[in-house]
Amino acid sequence: MTEHSEKAYALLKADAEKIRKLIEVQMDNLTMPQCPLYEEVLDTQMFGLSREIDFAIRLSLIDEETGKHILAELERKLAALHEATVGK
Repeated sequence: MTEHSEKAYALLKADAEKIRKLIEVQMDNLTMPQCPLYEEVLDTQMFGLSREIDFAIRLSLIDEETGKHILAELERKLAALHEATVGK
C-alpha cells in the first residue's frame, strides 16, 4: 500500500468505527427500538461512508473488495440491531 492508500484506509476505518459505536449504543439501550430519528442518522452515516468508499475506490486508494468488506461489517451489525428491535 502507498502512504495515501494507508491513510485513506485508516480514515475509512475510523468513520466505520464511529458508525459501529452508534449501532452498539442503540443495541445496548433498546429503550426506543425503532426510533425514526436514530434510524435516519444511521442511514445518513452509512450513505456518507459508502460515498467516501466509492470515492477512494475511484481514486485507486483502496480496492473494491476492501471497500465492500468495510461496508459488509457494518451491514451485519445493522442487521443484528434490526433483529434485536423486532423482538421489542
